[in-house]
Amino acid sequence: MSHAYLLSPVRTPIGKFGGGLAAVPAAQLAARILNEVLRRTGVPAERVDEVIVAQSYQSSEAPCMGRYAASLAGLPDAVAGYTVDRRCGSGLQAVIDAAMQVQTGAADCLLVAGVESMSNIEYYSTDLRWGARLGDVKFHDRLDRGRVNSQPVSVYGDCPGGAVETAENLVRDYGISREQCDRWALASHQKAASAWAEGRFDAEVLPIEVAQRKGPAVRVSRDEGIRADASYESLAKLPAIIPGGTVTAGSASQQNDAAAGCLVVSERFLHRHALRPMARLVGWASAGCHPLRMGIGPVPAVAKLLPRLGLSLADMDLIEVNEAFAGQVLAVLREWQLEDDPRVNVNGSGISLGHPIGATGLRILTSLLHEMQRRNSRYGLETMCIGGGQGLAAVFERV
Repeated sequence: MSHAYLLSPVRTPIGKFGGGLAAVPAAQLAARILNEVLRRTGVPAERVDEVIVAQSYQSSEAPCMGRYAASLAGLPDAVAGYTVDRRCGSGLQAVIDAAMQVQTGAADCLLVAGVESMSNIEYYSTDLRWGARLGDVKFHDRLDRGRVNSQPVSVYGDCPGGAVETAENLVRDYGISREQCDRWALASHQKAASAWAEGRFDAEVLPIEVAQRKGPAVRVSRDEGIRADASYESLAKLPAIIPGGTVTAGSASQQNDAAAGCLVVSERFLHRHALRPMARLVGWASAGCHPLRMGIGPVPAVAKLLPRLGLSLADMDLIEVNEAFAGQVLAVLREWQLEDDPRVNVNGSGISLGHPIGATGLRILTSLLHEMQRRNSRYGLETMCIGGGQGLAAVFERV
């Protein structure tokens, strides 16, 4: 069975909600990333066996993003494509899907991306298909609705606070304080700001030219959500989203627009085309947990994965835990006894960089592999908590 190798991971800058990338539809973001991966690898488009694109907020404006974005990017009609949705873990799952095709001999070269344009997620109604004869018609915010309805209300009860409420549940379970959450959030912003200042993101980011109604295009080249001037005092002043809680706008992940991608190939494809990979997928695991404590998902996923590989957390040179909420990350690290561990989220994560849902898994992978290359690291661990009560984890080895 062939190893699955990863080449040329790249991402766009991460745009703020309603920010610099808001005018760029998800399909265009994905297509630009697909083209850039091919440009960086030098692999001809006709050599691609399949395109897999992760997206959590799919829309009939661009259905089956894998195929739609491939066509928009100009790939040959013969190249098939499909879309993956595992909520927050979608981007990582797309890479895993590609790796499984390579490992089983079903394909030799897969073009993979993750994308989300949260600025363009629409409002919708379930009242209009057959007509509303009397009274008001309700419109739902699909962005918010996806969080509140991430688990069946008939099974788990109402969760009006959505994902925020799940984080507060963990905060209570683990005795995590508001101060600890704010200090974690501050550190995330500081690490991300330092990464940009020191040029650590330069090689992994594809600047995006955004057309304007009037005048020349505007170039978006940096992540927009980083608060370089944040202080503990400023974060501590922010009101809690749920009264009496710990989660604030400063210690929660952002809503964002971005795309990221890479190429996943077999060993024989590497040799045939004289390609140089950045890493290989060593293994992965998913696990379920209670939906109202979804943030703890990385813990059972890692507990399944590492023994299977004969590895431990001590073997990991770098560890990524997506920052859905500061309290959620702290709960995971407390379970692992890795609080204050310098290997964790070395360049920031969802709180500072952002969390464009379908793109995040590949965004993290991109940053992780570039950092592993800089440090000559051997193993990197990527973990995701997932709305609805799941965890996803994968280990990558630099080659």
